[in-house]
Amino acid sequence: MTNIVITGCSTGIGLETAKYLKSKSIKVYPTARDPKDVEMLKELGFEHAMQLDVRKPNEISTVINKVLEIDSKIDIWFNNAGFGQTGAMEDISTEVLKEQFETNVFGLHECTRQIIPVMREQGHGKIIQHSSVLGIVSLFGKGAYNASKYAVEGLTDTLRLELEGTDIYPVLLNTGPVTSDFRKNAVQKLKENVDIEHSLFKEQYLESMEGIAKKVPFKEEAISVAQIVHTIILKERPKPRYYITKATYLLGYIKRVVSTSLLDKILLKIG
Repeated sequence: MTNIVITGCSTGIGLETAKYLKSKSIKVYPTARDPKDVEMLKELGFEHAMQLDVRKPNEISTVINKVLEIDSKIDIWFNNAGFGQTGAMEDISTEVLKEQFETNVFGLHECTRQIIPVMREQGHGKIIQHSSVLGIVSLFGKGAYNASKYAVEGLTDTLRLELEGTDIYPVLLNTGPVTSDFRKNAVQKLKENVDIEHSLFKEQYLESMEGIAKKVPFKEEAISVAQIVHTIILKERPKPRYYITKATYLLGYIKRVVSTSLLDKILLKIG
């Protein structure tokens, strides 16, 4: 039976992907940082749910070793864990930027670095990296998150070259707006790490916080991501990149065909 390890399964895309793949007879090892979420996953029938904070290399090693003890292989590793830090660049301290990178980039890299030797030894594997439409274009007030996803793009593009000739396939997911707690959590991070009251961008922040409940254009359900992950699992040689949501296709196309100045004007309207 094909198996997969998924990071960040407490809610949203990770959780829905785990449930969907389980329904398709894929053996799923879902992970979550909070022990309460691990228990929730077990209650949903995921007997091999495990605790994993991707910022802790020893926990990554523990998960890998436990899966290998059970199955002697790891077919797919899905680096899904991540969050969005909102705030203008001048309002984001270097420490806050580091925090964003600790999970979205360094945690993803450590998982990738540890799983590659396993996949080399077994002779196959797929590493799915959760990037974003914001790994392709940038939006106002999302510089920390933008930067983290651009970093994921660079790491994965390079990894693909380094794994050429093997049966190990790094795959990028460029996900647009999808139903999850992402926006709610981003607002919480904004409140925690930005001095909104004394910022030059106070009005923009308040407006974005008020608009959290508004309908987002081209938004899709998390099942859209789960279905693509299932497609990747079934493909002998998956594509190196998958766009998810119409927003990603549209903005990816616009970036290719218009000037940087015009792109900036378009993105400012969206942001």
